[in-house]
Amino acid sequence: MSSSFRNQQEQWKKEAEKVTERFPERKETFETSSHIEIDRLYTPDQVDEEYVEKLGFPGQYPYTRGIQPTMFRSRYWTMRQYAGFGSAKETNERFRYLLDQGQTGLSVAFDLPTQIGYDSDDSMSEGEVGKVGVAIDSLADMETLFDQIPLDKVSTSMTINAPASVLLCMYIAVGEKQGVSKEKLTGTIQNDILKEYIARGTYIFPPKPSMRIITDIFGYCHENLPRFNTISISGYHIREAGSTAVQEVAFTIANGMAYVDAAIESGLDVDQFAPRLAFFFNAHNQFFEEAAKFRAARRIWAKIMKEHYKAENPKSWKLRFHTQTGGSTLTAQQPDNNIVRVALQALSAVMGGTQSLHTNSRDEALALPTEESARIALRTQQIIANESGVADTVDPLGGSYYVEHLTDKIEEEVNSYLEQIRDIGGAVQAVEEGFMQREIHHAAYEAQKNMEKGEDIIVGLNQYQIDEEVHAELLRVDEELEKQQVEKTQSIRENRDQLAVEQALSQIKQAAQHSDINLMPLILDAVKAYATVGEICNVLRKEYGEYTGM
Repeated sequence: MSSSFRNQQEQWKKEAEKVTERFPERKETFETSSHIEIDRLYTPDQVDEEYVEKLGFPGQYPYTRGIQPTMFRSRYWTMRQYAGFGSAKETNERFRYLLDQGQTGLSVAFDLPTQIGYDSDDSMSEGEVGKVGVAIDSLADMETLFDQIPLDKVSTSMTINAPASVLLCMYIAVGEKQGVSKEKLTGTIQNDILKEYIARGTYIFPPKPSMRIITDIFGYCHENLPRFNTISISGYHIREAGSTAVQEVAFTIANGMAYVDAAIESGLDVDQFAPRLAFFFNAHNQFFEEAAKFRAARRIWAKIMKEHYKAENPKSWKLRFHTQTGGSTLTAQQPDNNIVRVALQALSAVMGGTQSLHTNSRDEALALPTEESARIALRTQQIIANESGVADTVDPLGGSYYVEHLTDKIEEEVNSYLEQIRDIGGAVQAVEEGFMQREIHHAAYEAQKNMEKGEDIIVGLNQYQIDEEVHAELLRVDEELEKQQVEKTQSIRENRDQLAVEQALSQIKQAAQHSDINLMPLILDAVKAYATVGEICNVLRKEYGEYTGM
């Protein structure tokens, strides 16, 4: 055994013991059902320098085996179920139900009008209010959404992109009303606009002003919200659009590099913002490939941050990520089969070392999840955590010939894509030229062909079909909700200080014309005056224009 290996092993052991002083392991002794003791970590008896270089130890560069020395032996991943539908009141009730059932973090789904910066009473919103998420028009809605939920005790993720600055300011304002200072707020905003151009479509402004808003958020949060993740660089939607696992990692990391470049160009030091960058990945059905994908992504990002960007803070090297099981893998046919799919996908995320996890519900190919389906999805995570034993040792797949081979191959192919994107001029240029979009479309087309030919078997869809009539209880959003939400928003407008709103919006308009003025404090002022999402976004629309695609 090499001296380098021995030295790093001893260093890791010391770091792990320090971690357990702050986060004691869940048990004094871990063991199997046959009372076989489980070690914290397994390593090969005979190693060479390549082991240290490529795998290392958990909590140490290059983080292939995990970003914390003890991982889930100290505490489980955050069980953060994505939820939101109808009104803020209905979603608040679902949030509180899930927290009562043992969920450990909140994740907010916003309706389509909110995602693209329209109020519920805008003609563009007709028929979409509260349908795919919760309708949020003003601070009043956000206050209702988090009623009786203490923001100093709950971490909240918000899946919002183009209007992320507005929704984050609303969250800050709710915290202040609860007596919670900005410094104590924890959570994540998705805030990843590049993947919207690539795969999802809920963009508002063109790429360059969008990047300016994102870097304003980075700078503001560095000064005011030190515990809040300023972006969740998302491969999830890239995968949902039909990409391969390799493309998911490659395009996500390329986008991450674009955000780092933009932040540095705006005057921020890399170690000021990089520790608060987070990622969001998909978990699909190919179990070993998915686990290897997560391990490879950590190693690639660590090398980029340390070697390319010369970040000095080890926290800047760590790829921290949330995972959601694959929505596009769910079938409307035999929906109970989705419970099994979700369990396998969730297991791959845990084995790959995720920091938080959402498990989809069995009925999501048909409708928004019912309360019962959401509970089963949460219980899936709880069973994996408490009954399977996979959380009792760190990186249990480490050392598998197959998994290590897959990890290496994914890293190799991702780096090949990153070279192509660099040659194009970076992720923003690649998006504008449609490179990533074309690659995803081709991959999706090939996957669809293979499924239709029967080369890829989808149980219940192209094989093992049965005659069935779905009688499942599905969640239906009350059609009256839209009318009630419109009336509420109009009432807010009638009863607020209109002069204060107009002054706040005017200041945003002026600041938008000057890149050296951070927009966030001004948006926060407007939010506190009960300016709406649509009103704030419309000011920026007039200044920046709207992106209409290629």
